[in-house]
Amino acid sequence: MEGIEDSEPPLKRARVPLCDLNQLSEESSNLEFASTSLGDPMAKPLSSQGDGETIGSKGVIKKSEFVKIITRALYSLGYDKTGALLEEESGIQLHSSNLRSLVQQAMDGQWEESLETLHKIDLADGTITRSASFLILEQKFLELLKEDKYMEAIGILKNRIVPLSINSDRVHELAASIISPSLRVTLQVGCQNDDSLNMRKTFLEKLQKLLPAEVMIPESRLEHLVEQALDVQRDACVFHNTLDSEMSLYTDHDCGRSHIPSQTSQVLQTHGDEVWFLQFSHNGKFLASSSKDQTAIIWEVKDNGQISLKHTLSGHQKPVLSTSWSPDDNQLLTCGVEEVIRRWDVNSGECLNIYERSGVGMISCGWFPDGKGIVSGMTDKSICLWHLDGRELECWKGQRTNNISDMAITDDGKWIISICRDSEILLLDREAKVERSIEEDEVITSFSLSKDNKFLLVNLISQEIHLWNIEENPKIVSTFKGHKRTRFIIRSCFGGFEQTFIASGSEDSQVLSSMLFLIMGLLSVVHSLFLKRYFDY
Repeated sequence: MEGIEDSEPPLKRARVPLCDLNQLSEESSNLEFASTSLGDPMAKPLSSQGDGETIGSKGVIKKSEFVKIITRALYSLGYDKTGALLEEESGIQLHSSNLRSLVQQAMDGQWEESLETLHKIDLADGTITRSASFLILEQKFLELLKEDKYMEAIGILKNRIVPLSINSDRVHELAASIISPSLRVTLQVGCQNDDSLNMRKTFLEKLQKLLPAEVMIPESRLEHLVEQALDVQRDACVFHNTLDSEMSLYTDHDCGRSHIPSQTSQVLQTHGDEVWFLQFSHNGKFLASSSKDQTAIIWEVKDNGQISLKHTLSGHQKPVLSTSWSPDDNQLLTCGVEEVIRRWDVNSGECLNIYERSGVGMISCGWFPDGKGIVSGMTDKSICLWHLDGRELECWKGQRTNNISDMAITDDGKWIISICRDSEILLLDREAKVERSIEEDEVITSFSLSKDNKFLLVNLISQEIHLWNIEENPKIVSTFKGHKRTRFIIRSCFGGFEQTFIASGSEDSQVLSSMLFLIMGLLSVVHSLFLKRYFDY
């Protein structure tokens, strides 16, 4: 049994709030409140069911638990007066008098009294009582060591902790700490920055995890329940495309179709021929485009979302296949069709270097994560690593790539990914010299690597898009259909909040998302597209 409850109301008790151990004091003063009404004239009473022990329209919320969790949250927020007032007005105590006494005794270092109080708390599971007793005696042992009372500590260990037959490994550590100063540091005994108050707070945190939730309300329980509710709403939001910080507790969350771009906001018409590739910079401030007209363009994204021309990059003698932004977005690579790779300064538009090899053309390019080297796919099927000054550092020969321009490097620089055969993608571990591959039944036209490096989006000649999980054993996790492809290379990409959307170009002048939500208004074939993180282009 829990014993006789104290008769004094919460506002009159000297108490130790279990939720904020940092506000402990040896004395507590009586709390005084002004006699003004705290009610809200617009508030309606919560609906109750049956005998009033449950609230809510479905009758599944127990009133006492609901009030206790709110009280716990008030104390956690530092609203001690309000928490005490809620206990007083509701008549529902946050915790029993025995538990309050146990906490106070622990903070005062009264370990024998704590043990006596523990056994007054009605714990149905005897194992929990023994484990809690172990924690109390362990804390007493540690504090005796801290005070250099070795014989008393040995007595506690031998005569009271060992007979509990709990956690023998921990018992061995406690025994070893008697003669090992370094182990005492590990056990938080004898540290210069350690004090009894902090040790006892840590003890109470361990005790809270051990005791049943109905005996000692878990810390931040209300916050946890609210976060769960928000998670459920977010997961149920089909068009979710907003930051978590924009979610509100006042209304149920629902993004709606308006959060997915569905109208043309701007048309960029500077290129003189087909645009083959688009890519936003990592910081979203710039857009690079490459074209059949043998140029690439750096566009600047203004604060209002409008895009303006910054530099036209000329110098290639053939159409420009692709672009690649440096990790810091200060430089840009452009790759001509079986030609050369050029490296450009984004601010000035100046060409900083040209990468080429006699008799061999370039077909793809990419940066290493440290920004100190670049990678290229070659027409001789090899993959080469270059220093920024133009020196060839390493080359992987053989069937490492084909004439498709797509290439990706994982953020840790470990894996180089390229299309090595018509229906096969190579994953090359440059450190371990290990190769893996994923094989398709149809010809691969392009691929895109997710930001977290876990997924590949693979476009096929059969007008399908396969989503591959490439962690450990690669496997297809989803298939998308709906776009049109008969003549051109069509690309797709990840986008939206946490890259939860997939968008694809199409030969019928449409852009399709993973939910087949059509984005109309494009005038010609959509070869390539690139989505900023929150579709805010």
